[in-house]
Amino acid sequence: MSGVRVLVGTRKGAFILTSDGGRERWDISGPHFGGWEIYHLTGSPADPSRLYMSQSGGWFGQLIQRSDDGGATWEPVGNQFRYEGVPGTHQWYDGTPHPWEFTRVWHLEPSPTDPDTVYAGVEDAALFRSADGGQTWQELSGLREHRSGPSWQPGAGGMCLHTIVPDPRDPGRIVVAISAAGVFRTDDVGKSWQPMNRGLRSEGIPDPDAEVGHCVHHIATHPSRPEVLFMQKHWDVMRSDDAGESWYEISGDLPSDFGFPIAVHAHEPDTVYVVPIKSDSEHYPPEGRLRVYRSRTGGNEWEPLTRGLPQSHCYVNVLRDAMAVDSLDSCGVYFGTTGGQVYVSADAGDNWAPIARDLPAVLSVEVQTLP
Repeated sequence: MSGVRVLVGTRKGAFILTSDGGRERWDISGPHFGGWEIYHLTGSPADPSRLYMSQSGGWFGQLIQRSDDGGATWEPVGNQFRYEGVPGTHQWYDGTPHPWEFTRVWHLEPSPTDPDTVYAGVEDAALFRSADGGQTWQELSGLREHRSGPSWQPGAGGMCLHTIVPDPRDPGRIVVAISAAGVFRTDDVGKSWQPMNRGLRSEGIPDPDAEVGHCVHHIATHPSRPEVLFMQKHWDVMRSDDAGESWYEISGDLPSDFGFPIAVHAHEPDTVYVVPIKSDSEHYPPEGRLRVYRSRTGGNEWEPLTRGLPQSHCYVNVLRDAMAVDSLDSCGVYFGTTGGQVYVSADAGDNWAPIARDLPAVLSVEVQTLP
């Protein structure tokens, strides 16, 4: 029977949760690197034993760790990120120039076919690529050198490149999201980039045709339809059917269209999951009821999934990288909360159960389906 490995990054270390295909009983390993913030922990689709981890700490800064044995042992790799673009500046909240800095790695995206190729999205917003298992990193500098770069501004969490979506059909195409600049796409492996924000609307941007400036929270797609993108934005759930060329709203009957994560069912490209929270100032579920919402129609029509989730006095959040799906026949859905809970549904969201209840605040959740 196939198994699953759930990779959880938290404010105080990494945790690895494993189960068989039944997903009822779980073994928990960790904390790995306790005390470190683990912004992202993920595995290679091409080699389940290859894991990559981004860890950050106030004393020692940013480190990348790699495991070649499924997380049993780790080694630091390639922690010299070579910026190839011009130094440059961007605007800070008050509109004053701010020099480019390297603060942390927000997201690691391994190649679907090569375990040694991995992308890194960093703060301040830039994109890097490694072709040797993380030993060396080169910036895809065309993004940071885009003409709009000086006008990018940080979201509340920093000016981060937090989402990387390679196209499994076209190796030259990558879609990225930056807070708060928006969506960008390359069709030539990062040499040139174009903003993909037509149709997005944001309260703080008076120009409806603004090229950049939108605070995108996360983007998800299904590998069988990479041209269809789903977005959770700072207000609004959005969809694009043309690889980001244009967007339209699919918030429909959600109780709130503010949130951070968005995920797509492994076998049903029109089945989408979000976790609404009350507002941009109140980061907790509406009415204190933790509900995942599912649309089986690609948006607009949403149903609350509540069975097994707390429905009173629940005031946690689910962050942008803290939701994932497995690829078993009955698709499993997973998410972690800022309260330290990790939940699983082994039946595509109909029923939920906690894997862990008392971890540190969860920053990221990824899932590997194991042979």
